[in-house]
Amino acid sequence: MTERLQPTRRGVIGGLAGMTLAGGAAAVLSIPVMRRPLLDAASQWNDKVQAALFQPDRLAPLYQETEITRPFRYNAFYPEAYAPKLDPDTWRLGVSGRVARGTSFQLDDLRRMPQEAQVTRLICIEGWSAVGKWSGVRLGRLLDLVGGDAEARYVKFECAEGYTTSIDMASARHPQTILALDFLDQPLPRAFGAPLRLRIPTKLGFKNAKYITKIIVTNDYPGGYWEDQGYNWFAGL
Repeated sequence: MTERLQPTRRGVIGGLAGMTLAGGAAAVLSIPVMRRPLLDAASQWNDKVQAALFQPDRLAPLYQETEITRPFRYNAFYPEAYAPKLDPDTWRLGVSGRVARGTSFQLDDLRRMPQEAQVTRLICIEGWSAVGKWSGVRLGRLLDLVGGDAEARYVKFECAEGYTTSIDMASARHPQTILALDFLDQPLPRAFGAPLRLRIPTKLGFKNAKYITKIIVTNDYPGGYWEDQGYNWFAGL
């Protein structure tokens, strides 16, 4: 004969409490005016946890050139036909904000700087990924060149088509964070952000801004195109 287990008083109270909390949370989320503040609070908590776990000297995985994804997938919030076409001869990169020397760089200025290459994986929040080879200038080196405030909290990127995003200073100075000028040893194609894009393999794809025209060092939270629509800001891997 099988003995029937009898629920204890503590078990019943615990179960009811759990049901009450879950039901209460669901009830609160069902109220439109409460939904956004709660979701924002959860996202901010995620940001803090990811920032605490981030290690400035820990590298994203590196791959062999034989592992490069071909063809590499186009990715943007608009069709490829609408990708901006910028004239490399007139394009300028402005760097401002908490810097000792606000500067405007031409494309040749960046190409004369030490170049670094990496074969890394871009991971999209939509669930796909692709391995590519990127080359360019380390962002931390450029920030040092203009006297960027290393204690500032954020680095914001503004792009030719109106896209914006921002990252924390520790991620900006990560050794694998580069301003990419080349893809597969050739100047960036238009679809991939020519003439300059951010390549940051420690974060999700939407942080890898393309067609960059301005970099701003700031202590004021700058948000971003997708971040302002509810995407997680830190977006670390």
